[in-house]
Amino acid sequence: MIRRIFFLCVFSLIFSVVASASGPPAPRNVNLTAPDGTKLKATFFSAGEKPGPGVLLLHQCNQQRKNWDDLAAHLAAAGINVLTLDFRGFGESGGTAFSKLSGPEAGKLINEKFPGDVDVAFQYLVKRPGVTKDVIGAGGASCGVNQSIQLARRHPEVKSLVLLSGNTDKDGRVFLRKSDGLPLFISAADDDGAAVELMEWLYSISPNTGNKFAHYTAGGHGTEMLAAHKELADMIVDWFVTTLIKTPGSAPATRASASPSRAPSILEIIDSPGGAGKVAEILASSRQNGSNSVPFSEGITNVLGYEHLTASDTKGAIEIMKLNVMGYPDSPNVYDSLADAYLADGQKELAKVNAQKALELLATDKTDPEARRQGIKESAEQKLKQLSEKQP
Repeated sequence: MIRRIFFLCVFSLIFSVVASASGPPAPRNVNLTAPDGTKLKATFFSAGEKPGPGVLLLHQCNQQRKNWDDLAAHLAAAGINVLTLDFRGFGESGGTAFSKLSGPEAGKLINEKFPGDVDVAFQYLVKRPGVTKDVIGAGGASCGVNQSIQLARRHPEVKSLVLLSGNTDKDGRVFLRKSDGLPLFISAADDDGAAVELMEWLYSISPNTGNKFAHYTAGGHGTEMLAAHKELADMIVDWFVTTLIKTPGSAPATRASASPSRAPSILEIIDSPGGAGKVAEILASSRQNGSNSVPFSEGITNVLGYEHLTASDTKGAIEIMKLNVMGYPDSPNVYDSLADAYLADGQKELAKVNAQKALELLATDKTDPEARRQGIKESAEQKLKQLSEKQP
């Protein structure tokens, strides 16, 4: 009898050790319903029985939620509950496949439907037993970056952000400028177009002194960097442990606080109403004085122009695109972009002139890589074909 009790005690001890070493429960797929009835698919990674914060991870617009699986599992093992979501049109969620949508349709979906879908996922996460509902983090890659920032705008429970290779809109930038209590972990790679410039801009406009920037020379776009740089996942886990568990909403200072009287940057001026015209005057004056330097980035300025197009501010888009032409007169892309703005504004002849100019410059362009040149060529030719077909 004593021997039997002894073995039962030993078995119980071994079982408890094995159970505790097994880590958090297995991930669980969940079904969500968007406000318009669209079915959404998500996966919940529980941190276990001990209460802990939550993190919502939002994928980029050429992938799906499963790209976050490894990171989500590591976060759960560190005591952080995680929910990953398939945006509608992606992965296992309902809706028309994103790849089948036109540019305007995709933009409308992202701006009008994604925020509601993200809020549904957020509400599911904060209502899970064991989730500390007022200490939440969000992580986004590419188009998931803006969705993460907008989530923080809507919900003060979001105390920390991880942003990979993405941008935000004007409202998002205004929010970040005012959010000195929201620490940001930002990462981008030089081989990802203008991603580093865009992320450096977000880093600079946020006043939080604890922000961190992981800058790589190579690594690709968004979550591709997690595969290229194995330490990046560990850095993100450490970031959320610090900003959600150890010191919620706070990270150790990595830079001095910004001066309240700091002069606005050129990009901030361009980003303001009438700012493109002001910067054009600055550039013209500089060139009259013999300087050939351009005080703004072609890539970011192009992004700002398309933001205005997306917001149906065609006049503002034209002014920004014209400024880019002034700054970079040998770039085929700036003329193709200006053609887009003129076409959206109904100025067909000017759209045609600028599309043709883009094709002329492509013939001698040695700066842009082949894939980019091909993309500009196809874009310009498509507009010229469209304009030709619509002529009486």
